[in-house]
Amino acid sequence: LKIRKRNVLFTNRPKLAENYTEDTWLKLRDAVGAIQNSTSIKYNLEELYQAVENLCSYKVSPTLYKQLRQVCEDHVFFLNIELTESLDNLSFLKRMNRCWQDHCRQTIMIRSIFLFLDRTYVLQNSLLPSIWDTGLELFRTHIVSDSAVQKRTVDGILEQIELERSGETIDRSLLRSLLGMLSDLQVYKDSFEERFLTETNRLYAAEGQRLMQERDVPEYLHHVARRLEEENDRIMSYLDQSTQKPLVSCVEKQLLGEHMTAILQKGLSILLDGNRVTELTLLYLLFSKVKGGLLTLLQFWRDYIKSFGGEIVCSPEKDKDMVQDLLDFKDKMDNVAQSCFTRNEGFINAMKEAFETFINKRPNKPAELIAKYVDSKLRAGNKEATEEELERILDKIMIIFRFIHGKDVFEAFYKKDLAKRLLVGKSASVDAEKSMLSKLKHECGAAFTSKLEGMFKDMELSKDIMIQFKQYIQNQSEPSNIELTVNILTMGYWPSYIPMEVHLPPEMVKLQEVFKLFYLGKHSGRKLQWQPTLGHAVLKGRGKKELQVSLFQTLVLLMFNEGEEFSIEEIRTATGIEEGELKRTLQSLACGKARVLNKNPRGKDVEDGDRFNFNNDFKHKLFRIKINQIQMKETVEEQVSTTERVFQDRQYQIDAAVVRIMKMRKTLSHNLLVSELYNQLKFPVKPGDLKKRIESLIDRDYMERDKETPNQYHYVA
Repeated sequence: LKIRKRNVLFTNRPKLAENYTEDTWLKLRDAVGAIQNSTSIKYNLEELYQAVENLCSYKVSPTLYKQLRQVCEDHVFFLNIELTESLDNLSFLKRMNRCWQDHCRQTIMIRSIFLFLDRTYVLQNSLLPSIWDTGLELFRTHIVSDSAVQKRTVDGILEQIELERSGETIDRSLLRSLLGMLSDLQVYKDSFEERFLTETNRLYAAEGQRLMQERDVPEYLHHVARRLEEENDRIMSYLDQSTQKPLVSCVEKQLLGEHMTAILQKGLSILLDGNRVTELTLLYLLFSKVKGGLLTLLQFWRDYIKSFGGEIVCSPEKDKDMVQDLLDFKDKMDNVAQSCFTRNEGFINAMKEAFETFINKRPNKPAELIAKYVDSKLRAGNKEATEEELERILDKIMIIFRFIHGKDVFEAFYKKDLAKRLLVGKSASVDAEKSMLSKLKHECGAAFTSKLEGMFKDMELSKDIMIQFKQYIQNQSEPSNIELTVNILTMGYWPSYIPMEVHLPPEMVKLQEVFKLFYLGKHSGRKLQWQPTLGHAVLKGRGKKELQVSLFQTLVLLMFNEGEEFSIEEIRTATGIEEGELKRTLQSLACGKARVLNKNPRGKDVEDGDRFNFNNDFKHKLFRIKINQIQMKETVEEQVSTTERVFQDRQYQIDAAVVRIMKMRKTLSHNLLVSELYNQLKFPVKPGDLKKRIESLIDRDYMERDKETPNQYHYVA
């Protein structure tokens, strides 16, 4: 019923006169022409819109669409002729932009008049482009796709960009509009971007080569950062967003990627030596943008640390300052890793690995010097640091200590110095000593510190024994006028001291015997061995003065109670002090600041034949005067002796490890045994040394070679 009704309505509609259609189209064409020529339209826009609607209602939409397209195409073709006129590049770009802006404005105006056609006939025909798209298509086909026009447009844009890169000011809004045009017409990538990136590549390749020759690395890095900032600004201002990634990648590749090794070879050491934090931060930031950049930087950073640290460790002339230099260097590298390299774990691990490598390039010496450095900080009289600062220094020392392979060398020298501090009472702080011991225990385990802890235990036990001894003395029928203090040292805990026989005064010998009787009465079966080299005393003199002196100084000074003047030979015979030790003792008494004795002839050094008398004119402002013993600098022999003791201990440890492994495995090849030893031993050892110890154990019948396979060992029960 509905269909029939609609057919009736359609057939009853009056037929549109042909002259009406023609007249209406002419009116519409005049309006389009006026819009295209930017002149005033004679007709009312609403009237024109109604005319289009009427035409569409009477099945002339296809004709109307074709006629409109033809009018627009004719106009665009005419525009192309205008653009081919001879103009300079900038004027051409301005005309091109004006032409595009006018075309867009005109197309919008025309579409508003023919909107009914666009929303009915065009919308229902999916193959037909809309009026706006038709306008774009015509402009692309007849203008932008014209090879001459396209070339001039792209050439002009590239010229403007090159001028801006050279530092000149350009009209950015013009470029933004033209590049937007290329993007809207979907020719941006093919017509502009490819050429733009090629030109950019060429420009920065040449610039990178030139500036790497002309500028130093800090200046070059700032230039690269500035260039990247400029290109990002260009993307924000007028380039299409799709260009960002390839453009930035191109700049990074040509200014950084191609020159990574050259930059680091030329400038990394300069930046690190000068602690150029700003430039190092920038270097890390820039290299993090380039593929493989951080890996390359990490390798150079590791090599720098090894090289610089190697110079500190392997230069004997710098031994005096080695540990302080290592601490300063570690602080500096820590700061760089944290401030400049964003605490990157890879860089921190590389730094640790580099420190461990260079610090063990020179076996034993760093361990020895670290022990002595700790001694200098823990010794009384070190007024450099408060307790908090001292604790901080010890923490830093432990970081360096961790890198050392031969920790037993450190232990030997540390034990020797700790013994001096404890016995002579030169320890700055018991708390600091215990803190250091705790750190060592935490780092190396209880076995490492057991002897050191034993030394502290001996000192505490000695105090208790002396309280009991004083009570014991008071109960004696003949109390002594000498106050004796004895430290009882367990032989295995303390460094070994060479016994030295000296001639003590009868009063001292008697007191020693009293103590021996007292001590052995409480601890039967023990053996006491006196160590006069470690003794010290307080002497009361006339004139209400006291002298704090070593036992050797005491023996020399007591001689002057019996006579006025003695020769060096007479003193040596009377005291029994070894010649070198005696000369140092006399030098401290007659040539130091507090000259209790006069030397004849005068001079700084004590020679054979010198004579000494008591200085009756001796004066001093203090009541108790400490006369320091002239310390014999640790001789090469002493150092060698300490090191040899370490090596001897290592041999015992190797022997024990070999026997332990063979006892468990019974039969083992040489290579597997050596591999197992390396896993168990905590100090560096050469394969040749291991072989010697294995041969020694074979000779002592702890193990034997296989008769058929000499490279195989069997445990001998």
